[in-house]
Amino acid sequence: MTDPEWEGRLAATWAQRYTVDGAELVAEVEDLTAELPADNPVAAFERACSWEASGHCDRAVPLYRQALTGGLDEHLRRRAVIQLASSLRNLGETAESVRLLTEERDRGPDELDGAVRAFLALALADCGREREALAITLEALGPHVSCYRRAVVEQAKRL
Repeated sequence: MTDPEWEGRLAATWAQRYTVDGAELVAEVEDLTAELPADNPVAAFERACSWEASGHCDRAVPLYRQALTGGLDEHLRRRAVIQLASSLRNLGETAESVRLLTEERDRGPDELDGAVRAFLALALADCGREREALAITLEALGPHVSCYRRAVVEQAKRL
């Protein structure tokens, strides 16, 4: 979908995201994505990310949706779902955030599973489902608590 040289320039742009202001980041990402075809889902995804990173979740949501309907590879698709759900939560649309992240969690684990669970826990807490959020957090933490793994997982199930 993209070439290595373009991806390198994109990575350099994202590497500076904490040292430039949001408008500059959005402008740089807009310039880069303008080099791709208008209907390229990666372009929509990257634009959404820049808007979200600059504090404009309202502008990111439609772009994440466009990217998802355009057909991303599995890794980017999962990132887009996580980030869409996070933006929706930030906009107060917690029920949809919970739905998206629950579906994503049920798809099966991969290297982004911890992020799915973390954002699902945040969305559940925002919906007033704190015990369920805590259970998901403990389930995710369980494998990293070597000596007490079984106890933590069992406590999570009880919640």
